[in-house]
Amino acid sequence: MSKLKDEIEKAMRQMPNFDKLKDHIEIKVTPEGLRIESLESAAGTFFDLGNPVPNENGKELLNLLADQLGKLPNKISTEGHTDSKAFSAKRNYGTWELSTNRANSARRLMQQEGLGDKQVARVRGFADQLLRKADSPLDPSNRRISLIVQYTGKNDEPEGRTAEAVKKLTESGNK
Repeated sequence: MSKLKDEIEKAMRQMPNFDKLKDHIEIKVTPEGLRIESLESAAGTFFDLGNPVPNENGKELLNLLADQLGKLPNKISTEGHTDSKAFSAKRNYGTWELSTNRANSARRLMQQEGLGDKQVARVRGFADQLLRKADSPLDPSNRRISLIVQYTGKNDEPEGRTAEAVKKLTESGNK
């Protein structure tokens, strides 16, 4: 996973807007796999505020990731997250719908650009239930899309753990 992380970071540095976006992209190896997070800013970096469809920056990043990840055998999970600010753009449409729709929009775009149908493991929306900055629930970086490149269980297990053990760990919330 470390090699994949390096390859993705190298590809992202070639993006025309990389200098503007680099502080809003976080990539790290975790017990569940390689986690790629696109973090929002107050003005909206990858999605316009309240909009479930990626803006041009979001499309550019997701296209690049689809190209890179589509070459792999790994399963990909897509997660949408929001901050705790009340969202009332429409009646019966709130942070749960927005987070889920953003994750699904990201998945759809990536599949159009190279991510394989069989690579999609799950698409989930978490609203504000898994804040990145729990001590600052209104922080814009809590609004994000997370892509998790899951371990295959063959040669990329984390520190000798099997894929099944990692799955159990992440489902139970332990590390």
